[in-house]
Order: sequence, then C-alpha cells, then structure tokens
Amino acid sequence: MSKASTQPAKTLLTPTNHALIMIDYQPQMAFATRSIDIAALRNNAALVANAAKEFKVATILTAVASKTFSGPTFSEITDAHPNAQIVERTTMNCWEDSNLINSVNQLNKPKIVLAGLWTSVCIADPALSAIEQGFEVYALADACGDVSEEAHSRAMERMTDVGVRPLTSITYLLELQRDWARTETYNQVMDVVSRYGGGYGLGVKYAKAMIHGEVGKTKAA
Repeated sequence: MSKASTQPAKTLLTPTNHALIMIDYQPQMAFATRSIDIAALRNNAALVANAAKEFKVATILTAVASKTFSGPTFSEITDAHPNAQIVERTTMNCWEDSNLINSVNQLNKPKIVLAGLWTSVCIADPALSAIEQGFEVYALADACGDVSEEAHSRAMERMTDVGVRPLTSITYLLELQRDWARTETYNQVMDVVSRYGGGYGLGVKYAKAMIHGEVGKTKAA
C-alpha cells in the first residue's frame, strides 16, 4: 500500500534541474503566427524569460538568420538576459546545430524546456530529437505559436504522444516557486506576475493596494 509523503514529484521543474531554450522569437517568425495573438505571445514569452532570470535558470537563446531575414530576438527576452549569447543557426531543427548541442551538453541538465516559434517545426523537431536521446522534455504551449491553430494543436499532440509534457507560462513560474515561504524569490515572483500575469497580475496589484493601504496615498513632494 502506498504511503504519502511531502516528497515532490520528480517530474516537477526546479530552478536547477532543467535548461530553458527559447527559440526564434523574431519578427519574421511572428508575422505569420496566427494560433495566438502576438501581444499575448510576447507577454507570455516575457513572463517565461523573466521567470528564468529571477530563478537563475540555465537559459539558451537561439535565432535563425537574424541579420539577413528573420530580424532580432524580441527585446522582452534580451532585456531579461542581456548577457546571453544568442546561438545563430541555419537548421530549422536547432537540435541539429552543433553549437546548440555543445551548449546543452555543457549545461548537463536532464530536463529541457522549450518555447518559441513555430510550434510544428522549431519546437516539435528538437522536442522529438531530445526525447529520443533520453531527455525529459517540456513545451510551454502558450509561449509558442504557429501559422494556424490547427498547426499548433497538431504539433502539441505530436509531442505529447511521445512523452513531451505541456505546460503554460504561469505554470512554469509558479512551479519554480512552488512554496510561498521561499521568501528569497517571493517578491521577484510577485513582480513578474504583476507585470505579465494578466488578470492574476491585476489581482495581485489590487490586493497589495487594498491590504497594504496604498490606495489614495500620494508621494511626498
């Protein structure tokens, strides 16, 4: 008979057990994205990037033809990771790029979290490749996008069929925190939620204003 304990599931993400790879958040890729509103996509990508920043997650940024075709990586991401070296590549499947693989091997993490454009190619291809090579792979569904809802949905199904674990941007942030008693990151998480958490973020701002008596206060001259 099983006995319950406070031990969390091994499949849960922690700040140190995974590498985050953010792929091709570039204008040319965004222009044709139709499965998600671009403003929502940028917001969710910013949430993920800032979550990784606050929890010091090992993060890899990668882009394709940034100077000749696809354009620069979204500023929301590079602002959160100003010192990150963006892996430039020619392969649609980043897992086939030797520089990317060298970075992954140097980080030596058993879990890989993927987000980017487009879901059916730039996310599905490395996800399938990494799964086959023994990694545990997670896909941030609402921080990915594709040329149609159909393309995005079929790609997510294709990945989950082989064991890729889907989650959302807010789930990612809260899974890294997981305990509100972890005061060393509490304020940072609340700041990220307030900026990028949509209705949840508005609720946090409202509660802070009402509970802490900030409503109606004016700054001293």
